[in-house]
Amino acid sequence: MRRPHKNLLDPPHRITRGGAAPIRADFLLITITSMPRPSLAKGAALNLAGRVSTVVVGLLLMTLVARLGPGSQGTFALFLACEAGLLALFSGFGLWLARAHSQAPDGAWAELHSTVVLTALLVGALAGLVLWGLAAMRPEAPYDRLALLAWAAPWLLIVPTVSGVWLGRGQMLPLNGFVLASPMVVLLGVTFCLLWWPPLQVSQVLLVWVVGKSAVGLVALWWSFRSQGWARPRWVLMAPAWRFAALIGLTNVISLLNYRVNLFLVERLDGLAAAGIYSVAVTVAELLWLVSSAVTTAVYGRIGATDQAAAASSTLQAVRWGAWGVLLASPLLLAGAWWALPAVLGEVYRPAWWYLLMLLPGTLAYSSASGISAYFTNQRGQPWLAGGIALTSMLLNLGLSWWWIPLWGAAGAAVATSVSYGVAIVLGIILFLRLSGLPARALWSRRTLIDQPAQSAT
Repeated sequence: MRRPHKNLLDPPHRITRGGAAPIRADFLLITITSMPRPSLAKGAALNLAGRVSTVVVGLLLMTLVARLGPGSQGTFALFLACEAGLLALFSGFGLWLARAHSQAPDGAWAELHSTVVLTALLVGALAGLVLWGLAAMRPEAPYDRLALLAWAAPWLLIVPTVSGVWLGRGQMLPLNGFVLASPMVVLLGVTFCLLWWPPLQVSQVLLVWVVGKSAVGLVALWWSFRSQGWARPRWVLMAPAWRFAALIGLTNVISLLNYRVNLFLVERLDGLAAAGIYSVAVTVAELLWLVSSAVTTAVYGRIGATDQAAAASSTLQAVRWGAWGVLLASPLLLAGAWWALPAVLGEVYRPAWWYLLMLLPGTLAYSSASGISAYFTNQRGQPWLAGGIALTSMLLNLGLSWWWIPLWGAAGAAVATSVSYGVAIVLGIILFLRLSGLPARALWSRRTLIDQPAQSAT
């Protein structure tokens, strides 16, 4: 039976269901409904297909740039890292919408949607001004290219923001469609430049990148208002979202730095060309996370469900499927990289295979992180837990990289990354078991055993 929801402006309240521990609802409509969700296998398969397609297009772009030389690849990789930082900082808007839709999927969303999307546009415009300032402060390559990123900043935030609707509802087709559209448009633009204005330059690639992604953002903006409707924004609706979005943004920036901090250190301590070669190894290693991230995205709505036992079970499914997928794919990836890196990119990239080998243990361990992080964020509403673990890993990575890169070059960065990832995932699993009430044997047991109700948020 549907329960009447409270007014949008009411303060946070708590719900109990089936005698379980109270669940905190920090925002929006708390209407508990039964809405059929796509099966995990179907959703994960669709999401994986979309991600694989996106990665293939991304690898083609990387190949075109890498063949211009390690310096160009280094510039491209650092530019993308800065863009990823921008998206991570403001990713909370989309995840806030996702959590809202996963907990109250039949709400009336036009007013809220308009408010959140316009907020993202305004915040993006302010971020663009900051990027202009940074480019003026660092006029040398590659950081002078931040001026390009400033132009696209508002439109870059549109796709991850409106994707929260589809993520919360488990609608993988539009979600993956727009994720794939961005690199496809960029690839077509780069191919056009390659054919009509040779020789290709990294500056052309970056220009096409910001123009193409801005165009996709505008289409996503139109599509989202077409599906959700338009209403006059009510800025007061953002009041409960700011804290959540800020915590998510900070957490994701810390997580991104955990992935990318030593890339900037390699550039500083070992040169731009070394950073270009190392960035190729990092990109290839992170292909292993395709399976785990696809499964987590498909089950994200279930992880946010009010049934805590079901949420913990869904999280375990995501962790297990992701871990097995990564484990099975690792030998194939290593074998393919041994041939492809020097043969396709050039002999100068042969050391990237050894860096990949050193990155592999940590990458394997960290494949479980996406599911556990989704549990902390979407189920518990405590994104700072994931952020704290990522911060611990980042600081360890930063310290070890600063020590080992001068000794071993990029190989030191790869080893530091593996060590820090291993520490992070051990901490994450311990905390997940504690909060969910699961025994340790649930990680490998075929049945999900819950010995006690999940503990309330602290």
